[in-house]
Amino acid sequence: MINRDHGLSVVKQAKALGISRGSVYYLPRPVSPADLAVMRRMDELHLDFPFAGSRMLRDLLRQDGVTIGRRHVATLMKRMRIEELYRKPATSKPAPGHKIYPYLLRGMTITRPNQVWCMDITYVPMARGFVYLAAVVDWFSRRVLSWRVSITLEAAFSVEALEEALARYGKPDIFNTDQGSQFTGHDFTGVLHKAGIAISMDGKGAWRDNVFIERLWRSVKYEEVYLRAYTSVGEARASIGRYLTFYNLPSRRTSRYVVEVNSVCCAGCGTAGCFWWSFARCARRRTAEPSRSARLKIHGPSARGWVASISPRSAASRRVRGATPAMVAA
Repeated sequence: MINRDHGLSVVKQAKALGISRGSVYYLPRPVSPADLAVMRRMDELHLDFPFAGSRMLRDLLRQDGVTIGRRHVATLMKRMRIEELYRKPATSKPAPGHKIYPYLLRGMTITRPNQVWCMDITYVPMARGFVYLAAVVDWFSRRVLSWRVSITLEAAFSVEALEEALARYGKPDIFNTDQGSQFTGHDFTGVLHKAGIAISMDGKGAWRDNVFIERLWRSVKYEEVYLRAYTSVGEARASIGRYLTFYNLPSRRTSRYVVEVNSVCCAGCGTAGCFWWSFARCARRRTAEPSRSARLKIHGPSARGWVASISPRSAASRRVRGATPAMVAA
């Protein structure tokens, strides 16, 4: 770009091009023979230990008698275009040009199933490598409506899980996701638009906006994934499927209340407990109706000023269900 034989001086040419004059006179220094020897050894170590970062490579080189610092190792790694291998979930990266929808659930009262569904993706570690798990959850009942396991973050497996949930359970009023490219692409949003479903998306970095499915991931990982070391994708898919079936069955859960779409029954209370709960629910409903403006606050995103709530009717039934076994025993 710089023509030294031109009538315009080099200084004015550099200023016109918007570059530093020093870069015009700079001559790149060749790599020293010592660094070339270190880089060759680093390449061998990287093939043997692809998970080794700059610190580990520094320690391995020192074992070979090479005195070198971590920053110099990092510089040589950048020059060689090598990087340590480690788990990179990165499940919520937005794609440029995709439309980001507003968050519609702030201040909303969740009173029934199929009012709000949510979906998210998490990574599942295996003995070697990892897979991605996507799930559709109903906010009111906390049930896992559909799920998929995939080895890539393509939108196809998210669309499949969404279509299965719509085919089996109808459609919700609102569907909430994060701003990941899998959920902002036309393939995914097109299914929601075609079904006439309002789209809601979390704020950037606001995990509390979708806290219920985040709580599901904690249960899945601590009660299933971290207790096993899947050797194959098929094994991971089968084992996670068994756990999610268990997760959805109220009779096999230790929780005192489980909300279902069609019926609710206190776990372990038997027929008498269900009858007592029905009677108590009616009595509690009559006392709860006048104070409908009072809402039971449940665990949810409050740092941004938003509080999820359920109706007094649901709140009363949940309190009664927790006390039912003791009443029946008495």
